[in-house]
Amino acid sequence: VKLVESGGGLVQAGDSLRLSCTASGDTFSSNPMAWFRQGSGKERESVAAINWSGDSTLYTDSVKGRFTISRDNAKNTVYLQMNSLKPEDTAIYYCATTSYAYAGPFLESRPYEYWGQGTQVTVSS
Repeated sequence: VKLVESGGGLVQAGDSLRLSCTASGDTFSSNPMAWFRQGSGKERESVAAINWSGDSTLYTDSVKGRFTISRDNAKNTVYLQMNSLKPEDTAIYYCATTSYAYAGPFLESRPYEYWGQGTQVTVSS
């Protein structure tokens, strides 16, 4: 399974970005997905998670109401729509998936076996 993120960039506070993560391989449409982030000098933290069918989602408190996770199984892609961005959202954003089929969503990192290389999001004040 290979995951490739895209859509990061440099934006100003209050702007929006949409991240995409496209998966190749056997694992996607029946498997939960999630977004994590890691700021400079910080530990990796969960951001959002979605179950295999896309009808159940979870968010960490700091992004609730601003970020939306979704998926298009026909395109093997999961998205993270980020609105009202803040400087504290600056981080490398990673998508992840797991071989646990027909499950999720999981906000914790332990179930996830496959990770992308990350995409940088920088929010200036």
